Formats: sequence, C-alpha cells, structure tokens
Amino acid sequence: MILQAVAGAALGKVGAAIGAGVAAIAAAIGIGKIGKAALEAGARQPEQAGHYRMTAIITATLVEGACFFAMVVCWFAK
Repeated sequence: MILQAVAGAALGKVGAAIGAGVAAIAAAIGIGKIGKAALEAGARQPEQAGHYRMTAIITATLVEGACFFAMVVCWFAK
C-alpha cells in the first residue's frame, strides 16, 4: 500500500516535470518565431523597425508569462 502511494507520487512528479519542460520548449520556439518575424518585417520596412521591435517584445512577454503560468500549474499539480 505504501509502495503504491510512493510510486503514484513519483509518477505525478515526473509528469509535472515533463509538462513544465514541454511548456518551456514551446515558449522558446514561439519566442524564436516572434523574433524572426520581427527581424524580417524590419528588413522589409526599415522605417517601422522600432514599432515591430516593440510589438515583438510585448508579444514575447505575453508568451513568457503563459509559459511561467503553465510551469507553476505543473509544479503545483498533484
């Protein structure tokens, strides 16, 4: 009985760690795509590069916030 409880807790922690890792990887990919799009847009229209940069920073911040939320949910899930 005790071994079953310990095994269940260990699998839950492994699942939470995998979930947090997937959230971090997904956020990294998303932020990379945001940066790529901002650089390409700035190259096409250099006069608007500052606007694209600020939009990319705001969007990347929102993605990072969603990633932190997902990681916190994974860490505190039981």
